[in-house]
Amino acid sequence: MGDLASFASAVVLALIALLIGWESLMRFYSPVATSFRQAIFVAVIGLIVNLICAWLLREDHAHHHHAHSYEHSHSHGHDHHSNSHGHHHEHATDNNLRAANLHVLADALTSMLAIAALTLGSLYGWNWLDPMMGIVGAAVIARWFWGLSRDTGRILLDYMSEDEDLPDEIRSALETGSDRVTDLHVWQLGPGHHVAIVAIRSREPLEPAAYRAKLSHIHDLSHLTIKVERAA
Repeated sequence: MGDLASFASAVVLALIALLIGWESLMRFYSPVATSFRQAIFVAVIGLIVNLICAWLLREDHAHHHHAHSYEHSHSHGHDHHSNSHGHHHEHATDNNLRAANLHVLADALTSMLAIAALTLGSLYGWNWLDPMMGIVGAAVIARWFWGLSRDTGRILLDYMSEDEDLPDEIRSALETGSDRVTDLHVWQLGPGHHVAIVAIRSREPLEPAAYRAKLSHIHDLSHLTIKVERAA
């Protein structure tokens, strides 16, 4: 649900970028009188509020960063199957926190651009600078939207993991002696959490727990399914 909420936040960022961009374009064609002092005061208050929010988000992340683990396994049937579950919070991007930070940054950016544009506009009479800064801000926010929606969308669609080293690491750990990995799929569940489905063929197959133990050092594997077959 966290990545779904982050994707929804990305959509909101896109709407904000569109609204700011549209309003700025309209200001070019239909300029309006601006009360510079009042507008600057409001923008400064908004910037202060956003800086406080950014600080609170940082403190909340620092106090709630923790780790926990859970493991479960089973085997059955003629072939051997093993499922291993472990949850390890490594240093990875939390898209929920990232989305919250981007919303705060978007507000802070618009406030800073507004302060700069309004200040220069009041000093030099550059009324066109305010809508121009709005377009710049809309472009930056749109760029943030693209990055967040791309990363969260890949997770929601079970996109194959971008960690190119992880499949090689799994294969290297399992392929010893006559053991050969015949099928391997790895994809990302969330920040620091990956799923792997592995098929192993061997002339002298081990118990599923033995193969699971070979991968115990890979903390990013939150869910592991192993199928073992005896080679003819």
